[in-house]
Amino acid sequence: MSALFFQPASIVRAVTTVVVAAATASLMLVAGCTPRESSASREPHERQESRPSARAAVDSLGAADGLGADDYGAPIDASRAARRIVSLNPTTTEILFALGAGRQVVGRSRWDQWPVEARTLPELGDAIRPSVERVLAATPDLVVLYASGDNRAAASALAAAGVRVVALRVDRIADFERCVRVLGAVSGHADAARLAIDSVTRSLESVRTAMRGLTRVSVFLHVWANPLMAIGGGSFMSELVEIAGGRNVYGEMAEPSPQVSFEDLLRRDPDAILAGPLEVARLTRDPRWRALRAVREGRVLAYDTSLVARASMRLGEGARSLATLLHPSARVP
Repeated sequence: MSALFFQPASIVRAVTTVVVAAATASLMLVAGCTPRESSASREPHERQESRPSARAAVDSLGAADGLGADDYGAPIDASRAARRIVSLNPTTTEILFALGAGRQVVGRSRWDQWPVEARTLPELGDAIRPSVERVLAATPDLVVLYASGDNRAAASALAAAGVRVVALRVDRIADFERCVRVLGAVSGHADAARLAIDSVTRSLESVRTAMRGLTRVSVFLHVWANPLMAIGGGSFMSELVEIAGGRNVYGEMAEPSPQVSFEDLLRRDPDAILAGPLEVARLTRDPRWRALRAVREGRVLAYDTSLVARASMRLGEGARSLATLLHPSARVP
């Protein structure tokens, strides 16, 4: 879920509260998939849409301002600061507020719930296959989209209407840092972006240093039950686990959210399972999951989805919270 909207094989999962919806949306963004509510349907392999890497985009000479291309390959125009921004991605909305650009944001998706101030903004519907008409009605001079294959048509339509569009996808921590730089540049808050990146980097390094030398805990990061999906090495969540003194048992898989088999999970025999609070309750009640040592020994751990499941300015807090779960007796700064 970088990271929004997760629908493996067109599965329907009702969301009962705003808080759960926001947390679920974050995991969906990590997985890079689409919710049922958007009426979008994709096969699982489409989650791994080819896109310019963060390094390739930064090195691109396609834009005079040096920011390169966005994740659709379009040059990023930072020649003027946007005054009316529609951000249809929980991660980018949170970043814009953190950089001091909250007053420039005039619309959000229904999944964008943080910070609290964002909830007062007009809600323009879904972030995947958004209503172009509703977005244009907000008269934005910049629209920030999640770089999903399902959003290409909206990006094209908005650009054709004369609106500047930036499409970003955050899978890795390096992508997050680049996302902050880009949003700082297009909103006129480049100095704040540099400070924010430095702050997040320092907080992550402090956790990494504190966990150095500890025995690593092997971890299964649960994303979805049917089909069974894990967090793979292509996700920032896998990086957070490593920083927090863990080892993702699917960390060698390049995808952010690979589909795996229960039998393979049994073979990998993780020391602990990390899942959202609702899934922890379900897994511990399911007799089949008791075949796993981690379940039998009571090491199915609920992580804070608001911190861990979305690449945000609170990445350091997310790493700290995971370190506390995985190494409860360790001193975590």
